[in-house]
Amino acid sequence: MNDQALSLRDITKTYNPGRPNEVAVLRGASLSLDRGEVVALVAPSGAGKSTLLHIAGLLDTPDTGAVVIDGADMTRLGDHARTATRRGQVGFIYQFHHLLPEFSALENIILPQLANGVAKAQAEARARDLLERVGVGPRADHRPAALSGGEQQRVAFCRALANEPSLLLADEPTGNLDPETSDQVFGALMALVRDTGLSALIATHNMELAARMDRVVRLDAGEVVTP
Repeated sequence: MNDQALSLRDITKTYNPGRPNEVAVLRGASLSLDRGEVVALVAPSGAGKSTLLHIAGLLDTPDTGAVVIDGADMTRLGDHARTATRRGQVGFIYQFHHLLPEFSALENIILPQLANGVAKAQAEARARDLLERVGVGPRADHRPAALSGGEQQRVAFCRALANEPSLLLADEPTGNLDPETSDQVFGALMALVRDTGLSALIATHNMELAARMDRVVRLDAGEVVTP
């Protein structure tokens, strides 16, 4: 088995190429994550963190370079294979929770499992277990609008882990929360990641949170560097 959960090799990405408003966002960015490693990705807004995460998670394609997940080169996969990989191997967390408002917290975690072919009873059992781990078990039957911001984001964490991915990608996962709630919610996320042995790449502006991860890298002029 390959020791790396993710390898990005010489990734380039330019928007509006050849036009007056051309923007070269990534200029040969390379980054590897070992299995079980949690890495902080820091950079100012507009530096390309989200673009790098989207490429790593197969939501976008690089102009050049390679994306390797669990030792398999994903660069030239077709749409169906990319979707299957995202669904089974990659979990996403965003700054906003993006929970489905008409469903309960529990149902928001069950649904992606059903889409992946998991039996309903098994999906519900996993959903309840995840919610208990992050301290939202008693709120399982509440819809997102009835939850606090911190609770909503904890449910989003559980949804991202519902299909037992090997790689977690998070884009400012506590950016919408006040400092105290952010610290508590990030602690819940890290406990969940450590408990499940996930590899994670987490973009953040918060250097205190970044310092709690295994390693910090920075996106500078379109390249990944170690501060």
